[in-house]
Amino acid sequence: MIYCPQTLIQKSTFSASAQSLYSYHAQAGALERLIPPWDKVTILKRHGGLGEGGRTSLQLHIGPFSTQFEAHHLKAIEGVMFEDIQHKGPFQYWHHNHHFEDTPKGGLLTDHVRYQLPFHKLLPPFIKNYISNNLDRTFKYRHKIIENDLKRHSQYSTKKPLTFLISGASGVLGKELIPFLTVGGHKVWTLVRRKPRPNSQEIFWDPVEGTIDIEAIPRIDTVIHLAGEYIGLGRWSDNKKREVIESRKRGTDLLATTIAGLKEPPSVFLSSSAIGYYGDCKTTLIDEAHHRGHGFMAEVCDTWEKATQPAIDAGIRTVQLRMGVALSARGGALQRLLQIAPIGFPKSLGNGKQFTSWISSGDMLAAMLHCICTESISGPINIAAPNPVTNEELLYTLARLKKKPIFPRVPPSYLTFFYGEMAREIALSSCRVSAQKLINSGFVFEHNTLEEAIKSQLGIYHE
Repeated sequence: MIYCPQTLIQKSTFSASAQSLYSYHAQAGALERLIPPWDKVTILKRHGGLGEGGRTSLQLHIGPFSTQFEAHHLKAIEGVMFEDIQHKGPFQYWHHNHHFEDTPKGGLLTDHVRYQLPFHKLLPPFIKNYISNNLDRTFKYRHKIIENDLKRHSQYSTKKPLTFLISGASGVLGKELIPFLTVGGHKVWTLVRRKPRPNSQEIFWDPVEGTIDIEAIPRIDTVIHLAGEYIGLGRWSDNKKREVIESRKRGTDLLATTIAGLKEPPSVFLSSSAIGYYGDCKTTLIDEAHHRGHGFMAEVCDTWEKATQPAIDAGIRTVQLRMGVALSARGGALQRLLQIAPIGFPKSLGNGKQFTSWISSGDMLAAMLHCICTESISGPINIAAPNPVTNEELLYTLARLKKKPIFPRVPPSYLTFFYGEMAREIALSSCRVSAQKLINSGFVFEHNTLEEAIKSQLGIYHE
C-alpha cells in the first residue's frame, strides 16, 4: 500500500436525502458545476457513469503550465457511495471517496481524499500548503454549489423535467447555464452555426441567412435566447456597430418567428437584453418603467427587445432580461479586471462615481429559472442585485479581497483616447437599476453584497 501523508475530509449536511445527493453527482452537468471558477480546467472527455468503468479526463492549467488528470471510477453503490482514483496526473497517488448518508438532520455528504505529491519529502512546505489550501477551498466551493443548486431546483421544481432550446450556448453565460439546468434534471437542446455533431442535441441555424432547421426542433417548453455579436473591447467602428445591431435584430426575429410558428409553441421565451437600455443615468435609481436612454447601447437593447414581438403576438409569455454586469471569474467583466490588474488595481476608471449594477453568476442563473417558473413575470425585468456600487467601490473591494495595492485613477481622457465611444458607454457610463420587480415576484438573492459575490468567485472563505 502507498503511504499517503495527505488527507482531506469535507463534510456537509444538506436539506436533501442521501439518494438526492448521489443523484445530483450522477446528472449531466454535475462535473461542470463542481469545477471552481478560479481553476482553469478543461474537460477533455467522459465515459460511463459513477460506477466501475467510468472515466474522466481533465486538462489542468497552472500558470503557463498544463497537465492532464485522468480519473477512473472503481465502484458505486446507488445512494450510498462512489469512488475514483487517479490513473494519470500530477499526483503520485489520489483516491477520492464520496459517501452519502441519511441522518436526522438531513443528507450527509463526506468527501474523503487521500493523496500524495511527487517527491513529497523533498518539497518545500509552502508548496504542500498551497496544494492543501487549494483543495480545501475547492471542496468548500463544491459543497456550497451543491447546496445552492439543490435549493434552487427544489424551489423551482416542475411536474416534469422541462425541455429547453438555447441560443448562444458557447458564451460564458451559456456554458454556466446548461450545466445548471441539467443537474436539475432538465433537457437542453442548443442552436449551433456549424454542422451538428452526430447523436447530439444540437440544431443548426444561421441568423445571417435567416435559416433554422425547424424539422429538428423537438417539443420544447422554454426558449432562452443569449446569442448576439460580441460587443468587443476596442473602438466601435461603424461596421462593428452595424454588425452588433443586425446580429441581435436578425437572430431574435428569426427565433421569435420560428417558435411562434411551431405547431406546439413553447410556453416561455426568455430573450437577453441589458441595462444598457437605460443609457447613462448618473445616480438616478431606474426601474423597468423608465424610458429608453441615449447612445449606441440603448439603441442596441431597444432593437433587441422589439425583435421579440412575433413571440408576443403568438401568445408566448416573453421576458426581456435586462441583465446587469454578471460577476464570474470564468469570463466577462470580473475576469478582465483580474487579468489587467495582476499587481494592483486603479482607484477608479474616471472619477469613479459611476454606478455598476452587478449580479453574481449564481444569482443570474437562478433568476433566469425564476422567470421561467413564475407565470406572473413578462416583459422587461432588471436582472441585477439590489445593491449597485460605484466604480470606486468595485475596484476598492477587489483590491482588498485580493490583497493588492491601489494605484491612481485612470483619467477619462486616457480611456476615451484609446477606446472612444465604447469607453464612454461601458467604462464611464453610470447605470443604477432597481431590482424591486424581481424581488416583488418572490426572488431571493444568494449574494446581496458585492463582497459576498466576489468571495464566492475567488474561493475566499477566510480573510
